[in-house]
Parts: sequence; C-alpha cells; structure tokens
Amino acid sequence: MQPWRTETFKFSTDPELVAKVSDVVGLYLAPPENAIVLCVDEKSQIQALDRTAPVLPMRPHACEKRTHDYVRHGTSTLFAALEIATGRITSACKPRHRHQEFLAFLKQVARAYPDDELHLVMDNYATHKKAEVRDWLAANPRIHVHFTPTSGSWLNLVEVWFGIIERQAIHRGSFGSVKDLNAKIRAFVNGWNDRCHPFVWTKTADHVLKKAKPSTTSETGH
Repeated sequence: MQPWRTETFKFSTDPELVAKVSDVVGLYLAPPENAIVLCVDEKSQIQALDRTAPVLPMRPHACEKRTHDYVRHGTSTLFAALEIATGRITSACKPRHRHQEFLAFLKQVARAYPDDELHLVMDNYATHKKAEVRDWLAANPRIHVHFTPTSGSWLNLVEVWFGIIERQAIHRGSFGSVKDLNAKIRAFVNGWNDRCHPFVWTKTADHVLKKAKPSTTSETGH
C-alpha cells in the first residue's frame, strides 16, 4: 500500500461528448476504407536543459546520477502526426506553437500524403480552430477533422507517443542548445519510423463513455 500517492481526474462537460467519443473511437476501431487516420497534436515548451555537470551513467548497484541544477537554453515545440495503422510519425520542430506554425505543419502532412483521403484526430486547442486553419481545411476537402471532447485529449493516440519520446529521449537528456534538442528529437523520430508498429485501440465507445461520465457517489438524494 502507498497511501501517500494521489492522482487527478477531470470529467468532460462537452455537450457533444457522446457524439465525439463515438466518432473518434469509431475511426480507431473501423477506419474508413482507402483513407488514412492520423492523430495530430503539438508537444509545446520542450526545454533544452543542460546539467551543470556531466551525467554519471548507471552502473551495477548504482543508479544514474545527475545534478539538481541546470541551465536553460530555450524551448522547442514538436508537432507530430501519428498514422495509427503503421505507427509512422510525421514531425516538425518549430520555435513557437501559434496557428501559423500549426497550419504550416498541416501543409507538411498533406504533402506527405499527397493522394490520400486523410482523417485527422485533434484536440480543441485554440490554434486548431483559427479562421486561417478552417479556411485551409475547407479548401482541401480530402482532409477531414475529428475533434476530441473538451478535457478529452487523452483520446488522441499521439499523446501516447509523446509519452514515449519524453521518457526515452527528452527527460533524461542534457542539451547544450535548442539545436541539440531538435537534433535529438529528429534522430529519435527517424529511429522510431524504422521500427514503428501499429497503435491498436481496443475499447468501445460505450466503455469509454462509462469511464468518462461522473458516477453517483451518494444515494441520499440531497
């Protein structure tokens, strides 16, 4: 038992919760024929942290050691599109995460899949819904957007991949500059794409909705 541990939770209050969950989960479980499903998002404010002394590597009977203090060398934003059928990543590192950078990334994704119908799963971040982004999507009808419910970005499978790159390439790294950080990210993406695997969703929409809706904790009727 570890009674000191706590976790947080948040229920979605989206009035379209059922429709959005059913839409996104339906894409995962039964993708449209002759179309590609991509989970799109950005991992912002990734810090290029450089430890003040070299990291001491792990040894037998001794864990890795690092100094508690560090030097900040700036930040980067990683834009990524995960193809769920293969696990392949299309990515870009940019200095900011405004709608201009997001739109440029969408155009990069469109060039990466020039002849395919695309279904993009994304969250409700404001830059994803800017007028310039909506106008570009309207001008490219082969690209369809599916929004997750508010407070439901965990439905976006690219968040799982962000956790993987955080643990394996970013969290334990030491970077002397943003350029070094971006190079590490690109190297990880290249290596990932050489060994990538499908991301398989198994839960039905009904199962997700049962977990997503708050349960009654009292029967007093007050």
